[in-house]
Amino acid sequence: MDAYQQVANKLQELGITFDVVEHPPAFTTEQADRYIEGMEGVRTKSMFLTNKKKTQYYLLIMDDQKSLDMDLFKDLVSANRIRMASADSLYEKMQLPPGTVSPFGLLNNPERDIQVYFDKDIVSEDIMTFHPNTNEKTIFVATQDIFKFLTHLGYDYQILEL
Repeated sequence: MDAYQQVANKLQELGITFDVVEHPPAFTTEQADRYIEGMEGVRTKSMFLTNKKKTQYYLLIMDDQKSLDMDLFKDLVSANRIRMASADSLYEKMQLPPGTVSPFGLLNNPERDIQVYFDKDIVSEDIMTFHPNTNEKTIFVATQDIFKFLTHLGYDYQILEL
């Protein structure tokens, strides 16, 4: 089963409705945004981060127009040093290539050892957009349904003021 179909099947199993837009591969949020211009939903970026010793992993979801203050995030999660996780770590933890990170990658993390964070600025939005484990599609899902999806998978999530 392909990566997108795995996501679609899980959402359907949970009774979660969604819309999807197919487009050429998009490797940045700017590229993806061009294909979904004018459609309702906050454009997100999902960053897969790790601490210095690679003993803890973080999935941070925020507005794609906002810059991450890495020092603030580090302080909020009580870590010594935070950086982007390597492509190898991303594949090991979520079986995803770079450019496709989203909460849907957590389907491939049976260890449930990734901490999930949302920026406070986006959680009041009705709809969020993500790559559904492929950068050739953008999926539109109700924010509350993303939280339902995470809870179903066994993840807690926190909302941070970044």
